[in-house]
Amino acid sequence: MDLTLSGRVAVVTGASRGIGVAVTRSLLREGCTVIGIARGPRPEDDDLRDQDGYTYIRADLSRSDAIEALADALPGRIDVLVNNVGSAPPRPGGFGSITDEDWTGTLSLNLLAAVRMTRMALPRIPSGGAIVNVASENSKLPDPLVMDYSVAKAGLLSFTKSLSKELGPTGVRVNSISPGPVATDLWLGSGGVAEQLAAATGGNPEQVRAGAEQAMPTGRFTRPEEVADLIAVLASPRFGNVTGSDFVIDGGMRPTM
Repeated sequence: MDLTLSGRVAVVTGASRGIGVAVTRSLLREGCTVIGIARGPRPEDDDLRDQDGYTYIRADLSRSDAIEALADALPGRIDVLVNNVGSAPPRPGGFGSITDEDWTGTLSLNLLAAVRMTRMALPRIPSGGAIVNVASENSKLPDPLVMDYSVAKAGLLSFTKSLSKELGPTGVRVNSISPGPVATDLWLGSGGVAEQLAAATGGNPEQVRAGAEQAMPTGRFTRPEEVADLIAVLASPRFGNVTGSDFVIDGGMRPTM
């Protein structure tokens, strides 16, 4: 299926690793011009920075002033905005261990970065454009091990729905996706969720991974390319009446309808 994305301009945040790299690759394959924004380059995206049609911008999106500074660096037209940047720091010490600084940092990166990026980019998004926010399964399945992250992603889901209602008459669509565990460094890499939880519980990362896999009927983590292709579909004008929706990709982990 031709998603008719060729020639469109896309902005992807958190573009240097994991889902962000996969989204960038998917949109480039579809013929988009892509501007990737990330805090810093990583080995995962080395090859991307030399590709035609790709521009990399370094910025810390947890800071409002850094997002404001992007206004002069981004093009005058943005057809697709993918708010992907985020982080899920485990809190094995429970609620009492989560400081005000932790809450502020998590909300800034996982919720306010999307709000601020959208506010800055929206005047450049024409009718027929699309915003896709990367939420999380934890937006509907809150977990005390990632309490502040769960709260932030629940807020992102509410923001998505509210904004879709406001922008619907303008022809700009707003949707979200909620991945469960994805096979990226965020979960499985050095210093990732599996490693941190293993260190806190006295287990090992493979046991943590196996436990997560057992929670999914498919028995495996979602691949980042699967998430990226779903985002490309939601960005496509071929799905022009899909807005205000959240699409779950979690291997069947959510127990409710």
